[in-house]
Amino acid sequence: MEMVLIILIINVVYVSLSTIRMLFTLKGQRYSAAVISSFETFIYVLGLGLVLDNLDEIQNLFAYAGGFALGVVVGTKIEEKLALGYITVKVISKYTDYSFSEMLREKGYGVTEWIANGRDGERLVMEILTSRKDQKELYNNVIAFDPEAFVISYDPQHFRGGFWVSNLRKQAKRRGEQYEYPQEDNLPGVDEEVIEEIKSEEDFSKYKEETLESEESNNNYN
Repeated sequence: MEMVLIILIINVVYVSLSTIRMLFTLKGQRYSAAVISSFETFIYVLGLGLVLDNLDEIQNLFAYAGGFALGVVVGTKIEEKLALGYITVKVISKYTDYSFSEMLREKGYGVTEWIANGRDGERLVMEILTSRKDQKELYNNVIAFDPEAFVISYDPQHFRGGFWVSNLRKQAKRRGEQYEYPQEDNLPGVDEEVIEEIKSEEDFSKYKEETLESEESNNNYN
């Protein structure tokens, strides 16, 4: 039983490191990935050796397979906590007044917006770049302003120039650091209590009222 537990733990650690190393590689952090890979290889050889030395006991094989599966889950959870890199979020809102985008800019987000035509008329489209550590806060602000907004996010592989990159470079310089480039009907991190707190803010109310007044004016004009 002790050997089963050892093999299980070793493989969980190995696959967790393997998952994190792969994610680091995809995000361009090659040196961090290289360091992790050295530990990963050592643990892999150690765990595989234990299994090969005890092939006569079937429970060791099950422990190895189970540790592999559990390691994928653990590695992914660790990466989510680290929240490495940046994401691009595209928001499509029925509110075509630019107060929505101004509110997000006031909170420090880099926003590019334009008016597009959808099935039901004009829509405000915004493209927002933010760090993954701030994505939950961004989602809460968007849903608080427009609960019916269509939101989609994806990882940018490379980016250069613009307000956001310039801002990141200045922040890194102030800290004395080297700048590095960086489910259905549900968004991760959306918290109803946080949304209500955002709605109670004075600045939020001002922008929201301007948007509603503009929408009413447009409807009366049409």
